[in-house]
Amino acid sequence: MTESEEKFSDTEKKSEELQEDDGTMSLTAHLEELRSRIIKSLLSIAGGSCITYFFLDEITKFLTQPVGKLYYMQPGEAFFTYLKIDIVTGFLIALPVVFFHVWRFFLPALTRAERAVLGLIVPMSVILFFAGLAFSFFLILPTALKFFMGFSTDDLQTMFSFQNYFDFVIMFVLPFGFVFQLPLIITVLGKIGILTSEFLGKYRRIVFFLSFIVGALVTSPDVFTQVAVAIPVMLLYETGYLIVKYILRR
Repeated sequence: MTESEEKFSDTEKKSEELQEDDGTMSLTAHLEELRSRIIKSLLSIAGGSCITYFFLDEITKFLTQPVGKLYYMQPGEAFFTYLKIDIVTGFLIALPVVFFHVWRFFLPALTRAERAVLGLIVPMSVILFFAGLAFSFFLILPTALKFFMGFSTDDLQTMFSFQNYFDFVIMFVLPFGFVFQLPLIITVLGKIGILTSEFLGKYRRIVFFLSFIVGALVTSPDVFTQVAVAIPVMLLYETGYLIVKYILRR
């Protein structure tokens, strides 16, 4: 290799390093990277669904424990509901992989310091998401179902459809996975300057009050259960507030 070629090679390497540091990337490269990450995420979900397929009976039995026996009213209802359960549980199994690909897609646009922070946030986000699902399914869902089933009488019997029950579980449980992302959302918004500790402290009482309202709406009229819902929301908000105030110093 000639001296001029060596200089050109060194310059090219430095350019690539600079590109990696300042987060610049061509539009074509971004689109190709996005396409690649989406395909890999979909393949991971398909793989997760293939795994959960072999345990579909056990998963369904686990999900229907709070109500016991179910019914299906249409010929294809059981098949399509099983298919939906398989896809959703496959997605949950593949969620860490999906989060990883999301993180890797945004990686070139971040500085080294931001990459280190995001490297901690992503796994923590997955943990908090599953913690929210577990909290809702094991604590909140049974009491909510007990409350709704309490309206049955001798003339009005409770008969849950397989599809309607599973749709109810998904719509009831999944939001708690996102609610448990609250401290991370507050941290990110604080990092980019949208939220400050002063703002969070000012509206703290309102958030605490709304958490009890949410607890009253999604649970039975039992004070203990309402408090059990409100306290985690309050703690998550307070955690985000403390991070913004004492770690980010915003």
